Amino acid sequence: MKRVLLALALSFAVATPAFAQTVVLRGLDKVTGHARDFNAAIDRPVRFGTLEVIARSCTKHAPEETPEVAVYLEVFDHPTTTQGQQATRVPIFHGWIFASSPGLNAIEHPNYDIWAVDCRD
Repeated sequence: MKRVLLALALSFAVATPAFAQTVVLRGLDKVTGHARDFNAAIDRPVRFGTLEVIARSCTKHAPEETPEVAVYLEVFDHPTTTQGQQATRVPIFHGWIFASSPGLNAIEHPNYDIWAVDCRD
């Protein structure tokens, strides 16, 4: 009986997705055409252009499963005003983005795109 429970617990531990502490994102500046990868620690804001990106969760499937990275993001825009001062932050996205389907829940902004790349510890 103990062996069955141990095997069941081990298989459950292997089957659950891994949660990470750092998210790797790829950002594209549509104006300049430059793309760059950047890291975001969970629950710590990171700036990309005028955007403030906060990763809340990152999951990655086990290697033996179909590859998938899912990231829950909150994205705010800090647009500049005509006098060069920053306006209040504007929420533009909150939700899950998936590495395998970047167009499923796209972050819609006229100047920037962001994609999920990887989860790391």
